[in-house]
Amino acid sequence: MNAVGRLTRDSSIVAWRNLLNLRRTPGSVIAALVQPVMFVLLLAYVFGGSLGGADYRTFLMGGIFAQAVTFNAAFTALGLANDMDKGIVDRFRSLPMPRMAVLLGRTLSDLIMSSVTLIVTSLCGLLVGWRIHASVTDALVGYLLILLFAFAMSWVGAAIGLLARSVEVAQSAGLIWLFPVTFVSSAFVSTHTMPGPLRTVAEWNPVSATATAVRQLFGNPPPGGIPVSTVWPVAHALPYALGCACLITAAFMLVSLTRFRRITLG
Repeated sequence: MNAVGRLTRDSSIVAWRNLLNLRRTPGSVIAALVQPVMFVLLLAYVFGGSLGGADYRTFLMGGIFAQAVTFNAAFTALGLANDMDKGIVDRFRSLPMPRMAVLLGRTLSDLIMSSVTLIVTSLCGLLVGWRIHASVTDALVGYLLILLFAFAMSWVGAAIGLLARSVEVAQSAGLIWLFPVTFVSSAFVSTHTMPGPLRTVAEWNPVSATATAVRQLFGNPPPGGIPVSTVWPVAHALPYALGCACLITAAFMLVSLTRFRRITLG
């Protein structure tokens, strides 16, 4: 219990330090908040008219939530790579604190940032006509699922930040995978219009499962013109999304901790 208490305390201190450091980089905060708003407005009003109008804008929000927290993984990668480049990690290394606290503090602070992004995105969704047509319990489960997925994506970003050899590499690598992962999915359109192999990838994509599960929990069905797939990940979107989030967290937490140990011991 002493070890768990130390890890909790030290992780909280590192997370608070990361949040305070945001005052020096307000541009990253603005980017994290403006980006989902931009996607909501562009997709809702540029493409929404031809894809279902008001019904599509309601359907769209589940995908925007999943995309927004996925894109925040880039900030995790950049922040961790920046700390390593400036020697902050070396300073942490000299302190009597668990190595895990540095990584957990980074992912927790970015989880708080994802919560703020989620609030701003929800308010923007309300402005374009999105509403939750479900119980308070279902809505709460939906938001918790998004935050769990955000936590999983932050560990992906942490692994990328540790594997990158410089801030520039982390910035490029942290963004290059985000567009295919989020757009080859059912976040914004039906997978029925995609070619066979691409459709299969999209249907099993964790982003698709998260977006679909959130729509189901929020009571946001797809517009009448959008066909619904019946494959297993879609029919069981909530358990599949939960399983993917937990598996991604465990896998990339292990990768990040292993890489961090090599760096600090090297």
